[in-house]
This record gives sequence, C-alpha cells and structure tokens, in this order.
Amino acid sequence: MQKRRREPAGDEPCGWLFDIKEFAVHDGPGIRLTLFLKGCPLRCQWCHNPEGIDPHPQTMTGPAGTRVVGRRFTPGEVASIINVQADILRANEGGVTFSGGEPLHQAAFVAAVIDRLDDVHVLLDTSGFASEADFRLVAGRCDLIYFDLKLMDDARHRAYTGAGNACILANLRVLAGMGVPYVVRVPLVPGVTDTPDNLRRIAAAVQGLPGLERVELLPYNRAAGGKYRAAGMTFAPDYDETRPCNTDTSPFIEQGIEVRVT
Repeated sequence: MQKRRREPAGDEPCGWLFDIKEFAVHDGPGIRLTLFLKGCPLRCQWCHNPEGIDPHPQTMTGPAGTRVVGRRFTPGEVASIINVQADILRANEGGVTFSGGEPLHQAAFVAAVIDRLDDVHVLLDTSGFASEADFRLVAGRCDLIYFDLKLMDDARHRAYTGAGNACILANLRVLAGMGVPYVVRVPLVPGVTDTPDNLRRIAAAVQGLPGLERVELLPYNRAAGGKYRAAGMTFAPDYDETRPCNTDTSPFIEQGIEVRVT
C-alpha cells in the first residue's frame, strides 16, 4: 500500500510513548522502527511491558538509577522521527510498528501520525481490545496487522486479562472484511493459553478467515518479573511459569492454517 500524506486535521491529539526502538528485527518484516505507546485497558498476568499499562508517566528504578518512563509527543514530532529514517526502512524491506501498551488506546493519535508519514510500511501490533470505530480508524491505515488472540473462553479471558473477549472477537471479524492482511499471534502462557482445548478453539475461530496470512505461537517471556519490580508493581501470576509451554501446531495444521512457532 503506497502511503500518501493526508492533510492534518485541526487540534490533533498528542500522545504518550514509553520507548522508541530503532533497528528492530522482531516486530514485523525487515528492519523496523518500533513505537511503544503508553496505556492499555487489559491487565494480562503475563504482560512483558508493564511500564506500558499505565497511560501516565511513571518512575522506574534499576541498577542504572531512576528514570521517568513516558514522554508526550505531537503527531508531527513522531512522524518526523519516522520520516527521517524512511529511506533506510524501505531499503531493508521494513517500516514502522505501533506497539505498546495498546496502541488503539491512543487511536486518534496513531492515526494522526500515520497520516503524516511518507511512503513507509505500517504495522499495527494490537490486542484488538478497542471500539470498532477506533479499530477501523487505525487498521484501515495500515499495511499489516499483528492481532493477538489469547483465550477463547470469555470467563478465563476475564480472569487472566481483567476483561472479556467479545470486542476482540468482533474486531477480528471486522478485520477479516477490511482487506488488510494480518497475522494472528498467540502468546503461549503455560497452563493458560497453551492448552490443547484453547489452541483448538483458536484454530477453529480463524480457519477460513479472509486476509489471514498465518498464525504465530509466541514463546513465554520469563523476563517480566524484573520489570515489574523496577516499576514498583507486583508480579503475581497464578500459573507455574517454569512449566514448559505446549507448542503443538497440529490444531492449526489440521485446519489447513499456516503456523509458526517463533
């Protein structure tokens, strides 16, 4: 999708970022610039970016000392950072990735940034937890979507993330009709999301959906605990995070779905 700048709207919203990672190689195709936006409506027990949950700046303390996480930007400031590197990103078949937190928590800001970009590949990395209007606002401006599916059972989703999954599944159906390619990603959490039943239900939910490129199973990240302590937050999962994850891909292969364990 070739990007064309749109006329900026008046009174564009500012946004809050907690990190900008250059030369990222795990956040989409090619070499990428990844923007981590603050604020997330979910409270996943396994969140590996706890400093992205609170939408406001916060203090983190570590071996290197104390630092404030969270900085306010205008859409123009962020777009300028990206556009300066656009030639390098294109030359390496990459682009920009909006991650978080949950970037749709600041949907109007993300859309305003995208509207100011030069011709650069745009990827949205999202939980899908947003209103349909906010989802369409950003997804319709992107070239590729990374869409997380965690738990298909609504009660278990609520227990482990603090919210139900109805709007996530609704937005997945919206995405399937938008003509934007997407990858469904499943964070493997031992005994929670990696159960045979949950993986079978995810495979059944995505089988045959238009626009689906593949499913990716993401290994569990055991580094989260230290970041919680640095942010003055409590990390208290009610599952055994030392248990090996189930990486069985057969539920997807049986449905004819391309699947990768990343």
